[in-house]
Amino acid sequence: MSASEIQDQKAIGREIFVQQADHANADVSASPLRAATICSSKSKRDYTLELTADESCEAADTSLLAVTRVDAANFMRVLRQFEMLAKRQSPRLAFKAKGSILLLDLADIMAVQAEGNYVSLQHRPNSYLVHESLSSMADKLKPYGFIRIHRSAVVNISAVEKIQPLPTGEYRLCVKGGKEYLVTRTYKHNLRDLAQLWIGSERLCD
Repeated sequence: MSASEIQDQKAIGREIFVQQADHANADVSASPLRAATICSSKSKRDYTLELTADESCEAADTSLLAVTRVDAANFMRVLRQFEMLAKRQSPRLAFKAKGSILLLDLADIMAVQAEGNYVSLQHRPNSYLVHESLSSMADKLKPYGFIRIHRSAVVNISAVEKIQPLPTGEYRLCVKGGKEYLVTRTYKHNLRDLAQLWIGSERLCD
């Protein structure tokens, strides 16, 4: 599951929580008996509640606090379940290294660079050499948000934090952790994939 899909799942969870709170508010407002019960419970805790002319309205607001606390607990539990599910379904890369098969989350790979007959996986905090061509890796990683920026480099678009145009017509990318990568003119059109929405920079990467 991608980072955007995780955010979508969280947003859905928040929307469910808001709808539950609204529904609880409507139920409490329509039930004076339930409201009175909440007020009685509040008095047992030695709180002072000054009743106004609209006694049921004041009580309903107090009741909503209790209902919201319960719903908030449910919401947090659901949100944790979403996060656990997303973590289990996060795309992973399996490769041989030192006689073992290592598994890495693709989100933690900043870039892939060519190293002779190998490629170097730029993973925080370590890097790994894999016997694979960069072209083959670029094809495999493209569906997961990686773009080719150089004949010897592929980057994770979610790791890019800044694009700096250069006088040569090339670009410099700054990724998380401070490392920089050069984007040659041959691959600059791929920079369009770095963002879904461009504002005030429509001519960039033309």
